[in-house]
This record gives sequence, structure tokens and C-alpha cells, in this order.
Amino acid sequence: MAAVEGSASGALEHARAHHAVHYVNRVGWLRAAVLGANDGIVSTASLLAGVAASGAARDTILLSGIAALFAGAMSMAAGEYVSVSAQSDTERADLAKEKHAIAQQPEVEWQELRNIYVERGLTPELAGEVARQLMDADALAAHARDELGISEISTARPVQAALTSAATFSAGALAPLLAAVASPSSLALPVIVLASLLCLALLGYAGARLGGANTGRSLMRVLFWGVLAMVVTAGAGRLFGAAI
Repeated sequence: MAAVEGSASGALEHARAHHAVHYVNRVGWLRAAVLGANDGIVSTASLLAGVAASGAARDTILLSGIAALFAGAMSMAAGEYVSVSAQSDTERADLAKEKHAIAQQPEVEWQELRNIYVERGLTPELAGEVARQLMDADALAAHARDELGISEISTARPVQAALTSAATFSAGALAPLLAAVASPSSLALPVIVLASLLCLALLGYAGARLGGANTGRSLMRVLFWGVLAMVVTAGAGRLFGAAI
């Protein structure tokens, strides 16, 4: 008997461990982190490549990189905060509207919830009972999740998004900037490009692993856009540098 209980307990613990962590739980911070780091590498490396290709002095290249780091980090933080705040405002408005509807016409809201579950495959009787029990437990949470698509995972967090994007942008921008610091003017362009592509590859691999995605596809995606951005900017730098 003890062996059976021990086996059942072990199976339960294994099931809990198996379902404890899902990739989707990381979506909120992972999206902002990958976006920030990728933008930090690509935008800073592209700017440095363009300045280096123009034939600028080493001090000018470094100053451009430092300015790009600080300006980009603040821009990412502001952009993320404003955009995610707009999403948060919309979510709050929808929740307030739903809360009012539940208070004014609970039976209609119950029917809406029941119909959602029927469309997902439940029988009308079971769907009605499920909707009733969920509304008795927390009506607003049930409607937010199943009618509006708002959950704890997807809830907008402006401050978290802003801080994450600013921090990861700065970390990403450091790679091409340090490459520029470590290289002489004559080798600045190839060193910046190679270091940046290496960091982009590492970022693509890490992002894919953390998100459970295909690593090869992720690597190709980040490298393609990184190369394209640096080639275009370096070409513009060479063209306008020669013209000036």
C-alpha cells in the first residue's frame, strides 16, 4: 500500500514539474528583451559602420557609438512605455466596461460566456454549468480571460517593458561599441561588423532556446536583417563620406 501511495505521489510530483514552466509564461519579458538587445546591436553597429565607412576619425566613431547607446536606450524605454501603456489603458477600459455589464445584466453575460464554451466544444448544459460556476467564483476574471483574451500572462506591464528594453538595448549596443574601442581606425569597419554578427547569432540562439523556437530559423532571421542594416548604412556612409 505504501509503495502504491509512493508511486502515486511520485507521479503527481512529476506531472507538476512537467507542467510547471511553459514558454508562453516568458512572452512578456522575452519579447522586450530580444527586441531591445537586437535593436541595440543592429542600430549601433549600423551607425558605427556608416561612420567608419565614411572615413571618419576613431574619436568620431567612438563618440557616435556612445551617443547611439544613450539615445537608443532612452528611445527604447520611452517607446516601450508609451506603446505598452496604450495597451494597458485599452485593457482597463475593456475591463471597466465588462464589470459594468456584469453588474447590470449578469444573465446576458452568463449567456455570452456559455456560448463561448459551446463554440469550443462543450454541450450547452455543461457549458452553462461551467459558466455559472466560473462567474460565481470570479465573473470579471472569467470574462477577461475567455471573452476579452486578457490573462495574467498577456497583461500589459509598461514599466517592466520599458526597463527591460532599455537595459537590453544598452547591453546589445555595448558589443559594437567595445569592438570599435578595441580596433584601430583602419580595421574598425570589419571588426565592428564581425563582432556584431557574432552577438546577433548568440542572441538569436538564446532567444530561440528560451522561447522554445527553431534555432536555425531564428539565427537566419536575425543575421539577415543585421547584415542588411549594416550593408545599407555602410554604403550610405561610404557614398556621403566620399561626397563630402
